[in-house]
This record gives sequence, structure tokens and C-alpha cells, in this order.
Amino acid sequence: MPRFALKIEYDGGPFAGWQAQAGQPSVQATVEAALARLDPGFAAGARIAAAGRTDAGVHALGQVAHADLERDWEPFRLAGALNWHLKPSPVAVLAVARVEGDFHARFSAIGRRYLFRLLSRRAPATHDRGRVWQVVHPLDAQAMRRGAAALVGLHDFTTFRSTMCQSASPVKTLDRIEIEEIVVPHGAEYRFHLAARSFLHNQVRSIVGTLERVGAGAWPPERVGQALATRDRAACGPVSPPHGLYLLGADYPADPFAAHTATPNR
Repeated sequence: MPRFALKIEYDGGPFAGWQAQAGQPSVQATVEAALARLDPGFAAGARIAAAGRTDAGVHALGQVAHADLERDWEPFRLAGALNWHLKPSPVAVLAVARVEGDFHARFSAIGRRYLFRLLSRRAPATHDRGRVWQVVHPLDAQAMRRGAAALVGLHDFTTFRSTMCQSASPVKTLDRIEIEEIVVPHGAEYRFHLAARSFLHNQVRSIVGTLERVGAGAWPPERVGQALATRDRAACGPVSPPHGLYLLGADYPADPFAAHTATPNR
């Protein structure tokens, strides 16, 4: 059966997360329903696998999934057909590529990249409502960067993972965390860029919520490293809301979309 990689963008607001759940709207079930209109295997209950299982309300700009189809589609036509059947859901297939049978969207990935958007201004967000976490107080970007520096590298991230996390180990390597400050009308947007091979459940949201406390002046920057060292969830700052978080993409030893890629609007 031919295997296809799908690059998927979605607004997570209407969904209970990526993963299919009985009685709940999910991105996975939405994409599978579109595939069921095109492929007998999915009409009979075949499933797709994804690089990351985003939580309820979390968005994606470059989620990667793979699907085994009974029909060998031209990637361009498969992308267009899926987007037709995905209407009117806020889900779009950005690209499709034919991949080898041993490619796995989750297990072949060697890295994941996330973006968190935090808006600081008194006036309510309008165009970005539901797509940024908004606070009304000013934030100190330099203080947040100093606090974030303690988190880069190999650490036990027990402090910054959910108590419901199912990962076998809390030890992870955070390859990068960068904080970008962008001036917007009557305020500023702070974009947190994080990269790692894999992340723990709620790790990014826990980190950003803690750094927001640093930026607001409620925590000194050195308290972040101290909280990390306790390996105690109770030492974490507040967990930021999901609607500011975006899965930017997944990285692979060879980019599955670098060749033989079709985008439906090229």
C-alpha cells in the first residue's frame, strides 16, 4: 500500500485535541473522515499517525501525519481532494508527499518545533483572539531570556510536566528556547520558539507560564533554574492557556516534503 506524508495546518479552537476521542471533535477524526471519502481502507476504519498529539485548543502550522492508502494517488490531486472534503473545518493540508513504507510521522521524527504567542497590551485582541495568550501588564523580555537560559540542555523536567504525562522519563534535552519581542499597536507580542527531539505533556505551556511570571516581575530570573532543580511540579509557575501554542513542525533525517511534494495552490 502506498504511504503518504501529509503536512497539516489547523486552528485547534473547535477541537478536543489532535487525537481521536469518542464523542469529541478531534483533528485526527476530521482528517480521517476526509480520507474515508477517498479511500476504502479509511472507510473501513484505517487510522493515521501524527508527529505530535496536540492538546485541546492548541494550533498547528506544520503537523505531519502519514496515511497508507489503497489507491496510489498523485500527491497534488490527493492534497486538493482532501482540502475539498475537509471543508468547512479549520483544517488544511498544506502539502502531500509519497514516502517510503518505513517512514513514520511520529517515530521517524528527530525533532519538534513549537511557537507560543504571548500578547501584552491593555486593549483586547481582535484579529488574534483565540490565537494568542493576552496579559495586560508589561513584560521584561531580557529577564525572561535570563530565566529561560537555565532550561536549555539536558535536564530532568519533572517540574515542567503535567502530572498526567505518560512519558517513561522526565529527562529531556531542550535544544533551543528563544524569545522574540515584536512591537504591536499599543503593546508588544512575545514569541517563544522552542525546539527539542520530543516534549513532555504540558512542558511548553508550563515553561511559558513560568517565564511570564519572570517577565511580569513576580519571579526573579534565577528562580526558574531553582524550580527546575527541585524536580517538583508544585514549584512550577502557572500553566499558560493552550490557545497561544502552535506546533510549527517536525524534523526528519530527510525532509519528506523536499522532493515530490505537491501543494494544492502552487
